[in-house]
Amino acid sequence: MEWTGGATGAVRRHGWAVVRAVRRAWTEPGRERDLMVQAGKATLAACMAWAVAGWWLQAPMAFVAPWVAVVLVESTVYRSLAHGLQQLAAIAVGTVVATGVALMLDSTMVTMAVVLPAVLLLAQWQRLGSQGIYAATGALFVLTNGQVSLATSGARIAEAVFGAVVGVTVNALIRPPVYLRDTRAALQDASCEAQEILEAVAEGLDGGEWDSHAAGEWHERALRLGRLVGQARSAIGWSRESMRGNHRGRGAGAVSPPGKADDDALAVLDDVAVHTAGVTRIVLEIASHNGKAARPGPQITGPYADFLRHSARAIGLYGQTRFAGTGTSQPADGALHEAVEELNRSLDELNRTLPGAVQDDSDALATHGSLLAQARLLADQLVED
Repeated sequence: MEWTGGATGAVRRHGWAVVRAVRRAWTEPGRERDLMVQAGKATLAACMAWAVAGWWLQAPMAFVAPWVAVVLVESTVYRSLAHGLQQLAAIAVGTVVATGVALMLDSTMVTMAVVLPAVLLLAQWQRLGSQGIYAATGALFVLTNGQVSLATSGARIAEAVFGAVVGVTVNALIRPPVYLRDTRAALQDASCEAQEILEAVAEGLDGGEWDSHAAGEWHERALRLGRLVGQARSAIGWSRESMRGNHRGRGAGAVSPPGKADDDALAVLDDVAVHTAGVTRIVLEIASHNGKAARPGPQITGPYADFLRHSARAIGLYGQTRFAGTGTSQPADGALHEAVEELNRSLDELNRTLPGAVQDDSDALATHGSLLAQARLLADQLVED
């Protein structure tokens, strides 16, 4: 019964996730809408390729055209074109090799045993990239379709070329994908998560309600923050690639690919993630320490919590100045300047408080020194920007 209840709950959660995704795709721009558009474009490309190759020309291997067309409605225009050329080269090589060997030998099994190892090794050729496997696919189409002839093999290559042209053209001309929104969202997510982590740690330290379990959760979130920054880095790469060969990057209403400002923001968030993980790691080590001497008292945790709050506010305002609309940029810039000044004052307070908080306890001195070092690193990164 428990297994059935768990399975029902999982199905219900996934079902609601699908419903929410469909609702978001219908009501607002976002990744869900982009995916639905790409699916519709792939369907259109397949129908167009089949209408010409299968219905009008009645080609002997007409399914090759819509199959290639669907595969090449890629996530970016540049990738569609690059993968299209690689895939056509792989299919052509596999088809030519299989045709030549099949015409010399009289056994399909023997021909397959000879051809497949060769084309599978060829698939590892770096210039074919991830499309190398289609060399084996092209060879199998030749060897498993009955009588082999130069005419049928030539028609098969021509159908693949036509399908590739349809897929690339549809992807390039009909709402070509642009991922600038994904980049901004990924950077914003990372900055918001960093802010929330530091606020949670500050609240726990200030209230004195922190143990190894709470500190472990903070540290896990800090480690996941590093992965969020990695996703933002990947999104910037996708955004730049999506603008290559994309007509939406030209003209009066053109959008610009990520520039130096995005790279600078990524570098800041990368350092913030590293230093946030350092802070939470030290807090976790303190909470897990068996001795009481290394655990700081309110005279230490209070100023440190205050510093973390100012850091969190500065990170949040930094996200607003970099990733929000232009209408809020100037107020946010002023607030960020004030937040940085408050951050400096709280860091000065830490510099005065922490060194004198311990006397002869070397363990406590090392722990408090680590806290102060991480605070300085985090503040320096935000102040320098």
